[in-house]
Amino acid sequence: MANNFKEESTEEINIIMQQSQSAFEAYQKTSAEQKALFLEAIADEIEAVGDALLQKASEETNLPLPRLTGERARTTGQLRMFAGMLREGSWVEASIDTALPDRKPLPRPDLRKMLVPLGPVVVFGASNFPFAYSTAGGDTASALGAGCSVVVKAHPAHAETSEMVYQAIKKAIASSNMPEHVFQHVHGTSFESGKALVQADDTAAVGFTGSTVGGLALLQYSSERKKPIPVFSEMGSINPVIFLPDTLNKNAADLAAQYAGSITLGVGQFCTNPGLMLAIEGEGLDNFYKSLGNGIEGIKPAKMLHAGIHSAYEKKSHAALEQEGITSVVKSATEAIDIEAQPTIALVSAETFLENHLLHEEVFGPYSLMVVCKDEQELIKVLKSVSGQLTTTVMGTDEDFAGHSNLLQLLPTIAGRVLFNGVPTGVEVCASMVHGGPFPATTDTRFTAVGVNAAKRWVRPVCYQNCPDSLLPLALQQANPTNIWRLCDGEWKK
Repeated sequence: MANNFKEESTEEINIIMQQSQSAFEAYQKTSAEQKALFLEAIADEIEAVGDALLQKASEETNLPLPRLTGERARTTGQLRMFAGMLREGSWVEASIDTALPDRKPLPRPDLRKMLVPLGPVVVFGASNFPFAYSTAGGDTASALGAGCSVVVKAHPAHAETSEMVYQAIKKAIASSNMPEHVFQHVHGTSFESGKALVQADDTAAVGFTGSTVGGLALLQYSSERKKPIPVFSEMGSINPVIFLPDTLNKNAADLAAQYAGSITLGVGQFCTNPGLMLAIEGEGLDNFYKSLGNGIEGIKPAKMLHAGIHSAYEKKSHAALEQEGITSVVKSATEAIDIEAQPTIALVSAETFLENHLLHEEVFGPYSLMVVCKDEQELIKVLKSVSGQLTTTVMGTDEDFAGHSNLLQLLPTIAGRVLFNGVPTGVEVCASMVHGGPFPATTDTRFTAVGVNAAKRWVRPVCYQNCPDSLLPLALQQANPTNIWRLCDGEWKK
């Protein structure tokens, strides 16, 4: 195997998951403050690795050091955010309905509910974010914050980076006196190892960021279990952007410069890359597309993450551009070499787009397709034909928004995040962020993979009825020793 890392057998994976279950049982007994200190210790240890971690990640992914420096900061920031979530405490959604023994015709028992962790979570590292969506990324941080143990399958495209982060987490486990196997790390390139992780008896949930094929395979593995488990797969998106007429007439050149940058940011290797653009035909659109083409021509190709992603980009972009009805193709004026991706945009009519489903598929890389619509009705028809998305964006003036209310009402039905006058690339890590969406953007549209609410993927509600106060979790005890906000008989109280 590449990088000389051993691939665990199915038998070894079963042992690893058994160890994770034992660690989970011990980890549940630690306090919120102990878990918070543990997450902060992981962040500290990752930062302590220093520039060597950044250098290794750059060698393995071709990503520039400034980008990786920012991503490392996002990763440690996420860990500290979940530490803050634990200390504040209301994330457990504690609610209490006290007993009403004299209620007629039937008394009401004492009922207390809160969220509890599911158990060991398997996380599959993503190739395009070696820190923020990998070993100690958002899935791991949210699962540990929720009280689950974690087993990460390193992404083979940056296996050594993943191993370095794992060693940092091991140091944090030791210094925080956490259960030894609360976090474990495995390598593997075969489908068998992924299947074994999902189907191990002790696996309670799965987190994945990657391709649709990969995400659906994990979902299938779960469905084949005797006891199916939750699988949250974030599987990408073409992130449609709608350019309304008035803003195109007034701001074509500025919009083109903004979107030339967004389409090619990070060589287009973002799940929120704007891969589809929609507009109504007219002079404003003509000016926008011409300016966008000029911008794309001036952007030099750059290396993609690895040869596999580059091969997929070449295959999918060529397949899309070879379809009948593509009326214009603009590429970077500089030829691509090695595993560089050539920035590309293309133009097609709404009629052709609606008839050819291949044009609806994601091309992961610096590529975007402009769909020209005859009027708003056709634009809405195109938008309705697009499957579930992580984001959808509308660019417009106040006049545009006032005149296209039917279109605006449609946007929340197709995406988890609706943007106005911006670019979808860039995902803020905060409580209000939603990084999820209707299928096939994700396998469960109810959740987000970013922000404190990402922890909700790894928990379930439990109700305690007439439970003695001393046996209740601290969050539900009458005295509220953790001093968190709770919904008590319909009122929020501390």
